[in-house]
Amino acid sequence: MVRAFAFLNPPDHTRLRGLAFTARTVAGLVPRVEELVGEFVERVVEAGESDLMEELAVPLPVTVIAELLGVPVADRERFGAWSGAMARAAEPGFLLGPGVAEAAAGARREFVGYFRELAAERRRAPADDLLSALVAVSDEGERLNEGELLVTLTLLLVAGHETTTNLIGNGVLALLRNQEQYAALARDQVRGAALAEGAVEEILRYDSPIQLTMRTTLTDTTLGGVELAAGTTVLVLVGAANRDPRVCEEPDRFDITRAPARYLAFGRGIHFCLGAPLARLQGRTVLRELARRAPGLRLAGEPEWAETVTLRGLRTLPVAVR
Repeated sequence: MVRAFAFLNPPDHTRLRGLAFTARTVAGLVPRVEELVGEFVERVVEAGESDLMEELAVPLPVTVIAELLGVPVADRERFGAWSGAMARAAEPGFLLGPGVAEAAAGARREFVGYFRELAAERRRAPADDLLSALVAVSDEGERLNEGELLVTLTLLLVAGHETTTNLIGNGVLALLRNQEQYAALARDQVRGAALAEGAVEEILRYDSPIQLTMRTTLTDTTLGGVELAAGTTVLVLVGAANRDPRVCEEPDRFDITRAPARYLAFGRGIHFCLGAPLARLQGRTVLRELARRAPGLRLAGEPEWAETVTLRGLRTLPVAVR
C-alpha cells in the first residue's frame, strides 16, 4: 500500500512534500482566485436568496484545485463528487456509517483511474499545470513513482477541497451570527484586507474545519497523566485545543480582532498543512468580497450540518442579500 506524505515520516515525507506545490505557486494563483471569487460571489448577489454552500463554498475550492491540477472543465462535477465521497470516510473507523467506506473506496478507484489516464495525456502533451510538473518528476524515476503520484493527487484533492469548503461555510455562518463583526468587515474597506485576514484566523480557531486527527506514539510516553505505550493511536482533538482557556482568553467568544496566536487548525511541526496558504487565500478573498458586494447579507433559514465529526462543515447555508 502506497501512503500519502501526510502519513509518512522523514525522509520520505520530506521528499514527497516538497514536490506538491510551494508558496510561490500559491502567490501565482492570487489573480485567478480573486477572479473566481468575484464570479461566485456575484452569483450569490444576483440570486438574492440562495444556499451559500451550493453557490460558493463547495464549487469555489473544487474549481481552484481542479484548475491547479489541470482538470478539464467538463470533468469537474464528478471531481467534486469523488472528493465528497472520500472525505466522508475520513472518520475514525468506529464512526463510519454503513456503506461509507465502500463508497469512498469506489470513488478512490475511479479517481485513480481517471488520473492515470490524464497523467498519460500530460506525458504526451505537457501543459502549464501542477499535474504536468508532477508527471515530469515522476518520469525521472527517482523521486516520485506512479503510486506516489496518484496518492499525492488524491490527498491534494480531498485536503484542498473539503477543508476550504468548511472554512468558508463555517466562517460565513459565524459572521452572520455575529452581525456587528460582519458589519465591520463591510464598513471598513480601508482595513478590509487586514480584517478579513484576522477573520480567517479566528474562524480556524473558533470552528475549525478539521476537528480531530490521529497520531501514533513512537515511544512509551506519559501525556496528561496517562501512560501510553509505544504504538498507541492517539486522537488529537483540534477543536478542543483551539478553545483551551489556558491559551485563549474567552475561547467561546467569536472575535475577528483577536490577537494572533498559535492554534492547531493547520497542525504543527513538519506536518503543518501544506495547503494552508491556499486555504487562507481563498478564505480571506471570499470574506472580503462578500462583505464588499453584499454588506446586508443575512441568514435566510436554519443551516444544516453535515453528519461528520473529523471534517466539520455545513450541508446547507441559506442566505439572503438585503
